[in-house]
Amino acid sequence: MTITPTSQKERIISLDILRGFAVLGILIMNIQSFSMIGAAYINPYAHGDISETNKIVWLLSHIFASSKFISIFSILFGAGMILFVEKLKSKGINSISLHFRRTLWLLIFGLAHAYLLWHGDILVAYAVCALFIVWFRNKKPRTLFIIGACFIAVSLLSNFMTGISIPYMDEATRTGLLQSWQPTSEMISHEINAYRGSFITQIPTRFFAALKMQTFLFIFYIGWEVAGIMLIGMGLYKLDILSGKKSNRFYSALCITGLTIGLLLTTTGFYQNTQHNFSYDYSFFLGSQYNRIGSICMSIGYIGVVMLLINNFKKNWISRGLQAMGQTALSNYLIQSIICSFIFYGHGLGLYEKVELWQQVFFVLGIWIIQLIVSPIWLRYFHFGPFEWIWRSLTYWKIQKFKKDITPSEDNQFKKQFA
Repeated sequence: MTITPTSQKERIISLDILRGFAVLGILIMNIQSFSMIGAAYINPYAHGDISETNKIVWLLSHIFASSKFISIFSILFGAGMILFVEKLKSKGINSISLHFRRTLWLLIFGLAHAYLLWHGDILVAYAVCALFIVWFRNKKPRTLFIIGACFIAVSLLSNFMTGISIPYMDEATRTGLLQSWQPTSEMISHEINAYRGSFITQIPTRFFAALKMQTFLFIFYIGWEVAGIMLIGMGLYKLDILSGKKSNRFYSALCITGLTIGLLLTTTGFYQNTQHNFSYDYSFFLGSQYNRIGSICMSIGYIGVVMLLINNFKKNWISRGLQAMGQTALSNYLIQSIICSFIFYGHGLGLYEKVELWQQVFFVLGIWIIQLIVSPIWLRYFHFGPFEWIWRSLTYWKIQKFKKDITPSEDNQFKKQFA
């Protein structure tokens, strides 16, 4: 059976816009990982004291972005699994078989991304979780929420138990944890020299950072949390919350409740961390729990905000850009990494640890504008983003049609609309 690309009429616009919104948002935090030492991503004082301007930028990004947009991305990935399987099943195709093939290719994309570009890749975690999360697809929303919450609780409990176990650890283990939070000057210099060096020079540092993400951190923290949020995403999709079918009153309540609880938890966590002077034995463990729970609440609140905007305002270039970015989310995610690695690593401009937090804002805005403009133009002429096309062709083991057939009149009409 021939499988054609999903037409514009078949697409759920709200999911595309949400996905585009998430892709933009995750750059706020990802750029910190690209441009600064790894410890600075979780500990604002990894380098020592920072300027007041940088403190404000860190605080705002921590409260409004840290873990929020990646949670939305995870929610949508869970919803996307159901969409993919249901679409193929309705056409009489072995959906589970294709799901596994599609997921294994995503795993390969993620591994290449992690070890060649950036250790903070999330695709590997998504692929591994998707291999077993798909078996929950037929559960009722309430069951999905309960199981998802249990998975997240395992991650939180594991983190908490590690924190309270510190006094009973041997000296080497305690020192290792401390240096993950507050590296020595020698460790900082080594990391800076590695990423400012050639591509070959970067490989060992990136390799061990990625390996840690995909083994220890995945098994005890990341995997449980990602899987739990995916299950919540499945439940939200089944309740038609992600498709924009609920009332404005419902989305307003979702927005107010999610953001209120999320902001309360996140700001309380920041206050508690400052009271403990961002010490590793508190802030690395118990102190991080506030933001992890609060971020899930805020991500649902953000979904309510986006749904209200979609349902109550006319389309403009930003919404068209977000929709196109959502349709090409994999490509835009990887392109962000390509751009950032060129800007900050030694095989490009070599600006690693040379750009302060407040300066990173301008790089983020620049990349946002480029992607919002280029994405709809690209989709005018092509069915998929470049990486989506490769992924889809490998999934179905058949070269998919890439370029659209456009008449000169259609092309001119698009150019007028875009202008």
